[in-house]
Amino acid sequence: MFRLWARIFEDNHMLKDTCIADGGSDTRTHKVFRALDEVCLQFDLARPIWLNKNIAEFKRLSKTRFTSDNFIESVQFDYLEIQIIEED
Repeated sequence: MFRLWARIFEDNHMLKDTCIADGGSDTRTHKVFRALDEVCLQFDLARPIWLNKNIAEFKRLSKTRFTSDNFIESVQFDYLEIQIIEED
């Protein structure tokens, strides 16, 4: 089972969180992108842009933060953090 935890923070307080589970047989990358799409749908957000910093951080820690620089539209929070909490 693959599970991704997403949280929105403002002023070091968690405003929202959700956990997306995926039991499919796709690659890790496909599962991450599909889970991120679901997170954006639940939180009513545009899909963030993956910068080189995010890619490197996610590869190293299985966790990254998307700040306002990652979104085309303005956002009303400090950052969106995603983290893989369980992998097959």
